[in-house]
Formats: sequence, structure tokens, C-alpha cells
Amino acid sequence: MTTKSRFFIAAAIAVASLAATGCDRDSATEPAPPNTDPTVFSDNFGDNVTYQAFLDSKVDAVTIVTNERYEGTASLKVTVPAPGDPAGGFAGGAFTTTEARDLSGYNALTFWAKASMAATLDVAGLGNDNTATSLYEAKWSGIALTTTWTKYVIPIPLAAKLSSEDGLFFFAEGPESGIGYDVWFDEIMFETVSTVRNPRPAIATQTLGVEVGEMVSVGGTTVTFDVGGTDQLIEAFPGYFTFSSSNQSVATVSADGAIDVVGAGNAMITAKLGTVDATGAVELTAAAAPTSAAAAPTLPANEVISLFSDIYNDVTVDTWSAVWDQADVADVQVAGDAAKKYTNLVFAGIEFTSQTIDADAFGATHFHMDVWVPDATAFKLKLVDFGADGAFGGGDDSEHEITLSETSTPALTAGDWNSVDIPLANFTGLGSRAHLAQLILSGSSRTIYVDNVYLYIGAAPDAPTTPAPTPTVPEADVISLFSNAYTDVTVDTWSAVWDQADVADEQVAGDDVKRYTGLVFAGIEFTSQTIDASAMTHFHMDIWTPDPTADPAAFKIKLVDFGPNGTFDGGPDDSEHELTFTASSNPPLATGSWVSFEIPLTDFTGLVEKAHLAQLIISGDPNTVYVDNVYLHK
Repeated sequence: MTTKSRFFIAAAIAVASLAATGCDRDSATEPAPPNTDPTVFSDNFGDNVTYQAFLDSKVDAVTIVTNERYEGTASLKVTVPAPGDPAGGFAGGAFTTTEARDLSGYNALTFWAKASMAATLDVAGLGNDNTATSLYEAKWSGIALTTTWTKYVIPIPLAAKLSSEDGLFFFAEGPESGIGYDVWFDEIMFETVSTVRNPRPAIATQTLGVEVGEMVSVGGTTVTFDVGGTDQLIEAFPGYFTFSSSNQSVATVSADGAIDVVGAGNAMITAKLGTVDATGAVELTAAAAPTSAAAAPTLPANEVISLFSDIYNDVTVDTWSAVWDQADVADVQVAGDAAKKYTNLVFAGIEFTSQTIDADAFGATHFHMDVWVPDATAFKLKLVDFGADGAFGGGDDSEHEITLSETSTPALTAGDWNSVDIPLANFTGLGSRAHLAQLILSGSSRTIYVDNVYLYIGAAPDAPTTPAPTPTVPEADVISLFSNAYTDVTVDTWSAVWDQADVADEQVAGDDVKRYTGLVFAGIEFTSQTIDASAMTHFHMDIWTPDPTADPAAFKIKLVDFGPNGTFDGGPDDSEHELTFTASSNPPLATGSWVSFEIPLTDFTGLVEKAHLAQLIISGDPNTVYVDNVYLHK
């Protein structure tokens, strides 16, 4: 529902002329007493009260009727329109007065209501004068209506604020369960209700990174009252509250909750409702806008796919702020350099769906972005691949989000340009990088600057910086040779005397791995206690290599069963099978990223038996290979 409205008088209103009845007041020298009339509607509209329908509502929804009433001679009937009613999509409007009233002596707005069926009234409240400038609106949402007359109480958040109020009552309601219905209101008036107690004000807790000069608002201003023993939540405009800033040199806050960020530093905004402290606070970290440009990239253009940079020719980007995101973007100049400035950032969708990017075919290994943030608590970037069908929602989409902070690698610094370089291998959730279509930005800062967004071909790292994915198969279904996730069986050696390889135990981000160097072939033996894998269905191994993996490079995995005699003798009961993996296989062999081989044991077709597995042999062209999570499972 919009606060914009058009005026509509729902019924002819008889306005009585008021005359001074006292004879001891000199009207020329004494001000008229404040109008404390509590009546909005009782058999007729109160003095100087009019009904004004909200924009796009059913303008003739409200009428005075005499055939249904709580007491007296009449009530207000509201005709809630059915879906598609050309007269309006909902019923709703404001009851206002042409003579402001002093309502500070009351603590609640009350009314009686019933409906033609059990329903939930969307909202009702007070303080909306239908001018879009109301300061003291308060509303109660989700009001249960029944088919019998019931009294409803809407507590006033802080009555002292309503010493001169034009907005007396408002409501809005749409169709229920796909149909229209009727609601009746009667005896709408302000009262002092003894069962309204224990106000508990609150504001939404927010932690915001902002830029000097930015305006933000206190949100989520509410008051919870005990009304007759039941808690009732009232959404209240910020005007009811009194706000304070812990650091006026950083942020000031106006009476309507608008926060003006005036300097760099930290500030906390808190609030009171009268003398009662509100729960919640807005914590601000403010930084000055960038005064220097981001560092100019130096990579050769033929090694870059650029989405945005003055240095390179950019590919087609359909939008830097998709219709479905929550952000505003502007093209700005920072020290003469073009940049993108995001404000009001919740999340920003950058789309290049009309021409998706094939980072694999190009050979891109890294993602780069220069980003300036006033708050380095959290900055998130997500890459989304639409899969082979090139469409969102086709079932083959994949994505991965990276979170950066002051303590991440790379680390962020608030109030400065950060050059972010991330190996594409770190986006482990991307099942493919051949159809990249979206980049999504979010985080703790509502204002950020972005420059030099591109993918590029970088030197492969010598070692993994992130561990292999942690296995999730239940331990009861696993026979593990090597994994921190499980209890391992006995392995006699990870590099037999007859092989051509060197092996070392290392750690990657606290996770144990085996590092093979000089690999021609490595013999992993568990002959002293052979493995009965008869009940298992799959073999699993994670590997990572810094070596080139483009064809014709190949990595091979061989399983060997010693047969019932449990010894290697070349006899008829020994069996084995070797599988070969390349950049064209599934999963593809890759450089600089963990590859998870999840292989059905039925693929090892040469294994006559699987009840006496004794050897695992790995070989191939990658001469340096990190190995983790080697196990069989059901």
C-alpha cells in the first residue's frame, strides 16, 4: 500500500458549527482551548472528520449503514473488493480532521468491528493524515476479525507527541482467500484504557559501513504493549522516539530517525521512547570517499577478460544492477578514473547473460576486482554459472560465494582500495566455469566503489591454499585409507620400495594431506591387512596439482586385488584395473584446484574380486600431486 493518496469524501458529512458557550472568556485575548474530542465515528463521522481513500483503492468502499451496528443507529460498512475489481484492488484510506486534535490525554485508539467471514485485517492504525508527511503514524498489522462484534485496542506509542494531530484512523485490507467480503466498524474513538501497560520500545539493530556524506535511516521502530495480558506489537514511526548519537562528529540523527554521516570514525545511534530506553542500536563505521584511483592493471590484454576497466576492452555486461537486486549504482570519476559506485547496497546483481563467459576455454585462472569499502567486516562476491543450457534455472546452474574481511586471504582494509585476486579454483561450488553469467556483490558496507573487474590467466600456485572438501558420507558406510574425517584402516606404505615417487605428510589449512613429488608411479600398499570391499560401491580420492593438465596430460588410478590367497604372485586369483583421467574426462583433470574423483567400483571392470584389495597405484603426467580423502564407501 502506498502512502500517496487521492481525496475522496465517502459520505455526506454534516459539520456542526461550534459556538462559544461560556461568557467569561475574552475571545479577543485568550486562545481557543485545544480540541480533545475523542470521536472519529459514532453513528456518524465526528466533527470535521472526513474519509480519504488511498490511491488505487476502491474509492466507494466505505459507506454509512443503519442495518448493521454495534450500538446506536449506524456503523461504517467497508466493501472489500474481489480480485480484479475495476473499482480498485483493495479497500483502505485515512480518517482525517480539518481541525487538529489534542490526543495527548488518551493512551489508545479503540474500535468495534466484525466481518462477514473470519478474516485477517491487513492493517489499522492512527497518525496517518494522508499527506505523505505524517510524523506519528502507528499501526497494528494482522488483526483477526470474526463474525461477531469485537472491541479492538491500538495503543498510542507516546501520547505526548499527539498534541496537534490530523490523522485519526486508517485501515487497509485486500481480498481474502481470493474473494471480497464486508467489514463493519463502529464506535471508533480515542480512550484511556486501563489494560494498556508495559511499553517496550525497540529499534532494529544494524551494523553499517557507510561513507561520509551518506544518509541512512533508523529502521524497525516498534513498541510492544501488554494489552489485557497479551503482548501486542505496534509499528511506530521514528518520530515517536528520541535519538542519540555517541559521536556527533561522525553522525547526527534527526527527530525522524534520519542519520547524517558527517565524519569518518565510529558512532552508535540509540533511542528512547519518552524516558524508556529502546532495545537495539545502529552501529556505524564511516569512511571518507576515495580520493585516489585504484591501481592501474598491468596484465597484457590478451590474458584478460574484462568486465569493467579503463585499461582493457570490456565484454558485454547487460546490467550492473539487475532489476531483482537491492542496490543503486552510478558511474563516477575518482581522480579522473571511471568507477562504479554502489549505494543502498544490500546485494547487487551484475549480469552478462546475453553473452556468457567461457573462462575455461580462455584459460582464465583468477578473478580480479578493485573494491573500496568503508567497512571491512564482510564483503561477499559470488560467481554464478548457468550451465550448458546457458539459462538460469535449467537444472545445471552452479555458484560459489567468497567472503572477505580484515582477516581473510586476501585481507580487506576499510577506507582504501583493495586489489582482490582470487584463484577461480577457490570457487569450489562452481561445477563449471564455461558459462559464467552473473557476479553478485553484498556485505556489510552500504556504499562501495568498484573498478577493474576482470578474469585473467595467472601463474598456477605451487600448493593448495584451501583444503579438499570435507567428506559427508556416514562413517559406518566408509572404509577409509586416508582422511581426517574418518578412522583409517592400516596402510603399510604410501610409497612402496618398488615405486618411482617421493611422498611427504603436509597440512593445507590445518588439514592433513599426502604430497607426491617426482611422481612416475606410486605404490600404496595395505597387504598386511587386505580390504574386503565387497559391500562397497564407490572409490573416492581428492587430488590437487600445480602442473599443466591440458591434453595429453593424464592421471591414472589402479586398484589391485590379491585374490583369496591374499598374496601377490601373479597367479590366476590376482586381478586389477586402471582408470585414466584427463582434462576431457568426468570429472576433468584440472590445474590449481581440487578434483574429487567419485568412481563406481563397477568401472574397475578388470577386478574379478574386491574382497582382497591390497594395492592402490597412482601414476601419470602430473609430477606433483596432493592427495586427500582416499576411501571406499557404500
